Amino acid sequence: MAKPSDELIELARASLAAQEKALSEPYTEERWAPWRRAAEAFQAAVIAEAEATEQGRYALEMAAKRAVLHPEPSIEG
Repeated sequence: MAKPSDELIELARASLAAQEKALSEPYTEERWAPWRRAAEAFQAAVIAEAEATEQGRYALEMAAKRAVLHPEPSIEG
């Protein structure tokens, strides 16, 4: 299973948050620009991390998104 870095998870979080904001408003080029920039930064980081760690790009991207969308419950004891 792919293991994304904390930095990659944060970029995924930022991209998904920008997507949510963009989709909540009527389309304009200006309103969607932050989402495009965040998505581009995330994709560039996925590619770089996949190459650096020899993990599959798709698996790494999905693992980062899964960590944001479906976080593991923390175990405190």
